[in-house]
Amino acid sequence: MSDDPRSYETFLRDRRASILERVADAARRVGRDPGEVEVIAVSKTVDADAALLAIRAGWRLFGENRPQELGRKLEALEGRDEAAGVRFDMIGNLQKNKINQVIGRVRLIHSISSAHLAEAVSTRCEARGIVADVLLETNVSGERSKSGFSPDELRSAIEGVLDLPGIRVDGLMTMAPAGDADAARRTFSGLRELAGELRGRTGLALRTLSCGMSDDFEIAVEEGSTLVRLGRCVFDRGYNLD
Repeated sequence: MSDDPRSYETFLRDRRASILERVADAARRVGRDPGEVEVIAVSKTVDADAALLAIRAGWRLFGENRPQELGRKLEALEGRDEAAGVRFDMIGNLQKNKINQVIGRVRLIHSISSAHLAEAVSTRCEARGIVADVLLETNVSGERSKSGFSPDELRSAIEGVLDLPGIRVDGLMTMAPAGDADAARRTFSGLRELAGELRGRTGLALRTLSCGMSDDFEIAVEEGSTLVRLGRCVFDRGYNLD
C-alpha cells in the first residue's frame, strides 16, 4: 500500500471504475446485461487497512483463500461503520480441519473440490443448524496442478452432492491455464456448457459461474461468467490494466 492512504484510496476508486467499465463492455459485446456479473475484490495479499480503503473506494464483496486471514480481516473490520454490509467469500482450497473457521462467516464457499469435502462441510453445517451456499470447483482444463472435480466426476457425483442437507449448491467455479487466452476461453466456455448440461439433468438453477481473474476476466465475462475474482488488478498499482 502507498505511504499516503488518501492517494491509495484514490487509486483504488479509479481502478474500480475502470474494472467495472471493462466488465460492462465485455458483457455488452456478447449481448449480456452487465448487471448479471459480480466482481469480487480478492484481498488475500493485502492487509486489513488496505481492505478498509477498498471498502471506502466502493468495494463491498471480498474474497479470501485462507481461513486464518479471513478471521483476521473480519475481526479488524468488526464494528467499523464503513464495513456495514460488506461480505466475504472463501475462494481458496478448504482443508477439512478448517471448515469450522469458515462456515457461517462467509457468503459463499467457491472451492468444494470433491464429494468428500462436500460431505464434510454438510456434516459440520448440520451440527450447527446452518446451510452453506457453495460452488463446486471443476477442473475443466484438466491441468494436474489444479484441484476440483473433473467434468466426468462431477457428472457422476452431482445428484449425491445435491442431496446433502447442510449445503446449497449455487453453481460452479473454475480456473483457466495462466497466460493462454485461447485456453482460457475454452475453459470458460466448457464451464458454461457443463453448467447447462447439469441444469438440464438436475433442474437446479446453478446461477453462479465463478471464473475469470485479473488476466482473463473479460474473456470470462464474454463466455458467461457471473462472478469474477480480481486481486492484482484491483490492489496493485503496478498492474497494467490496458
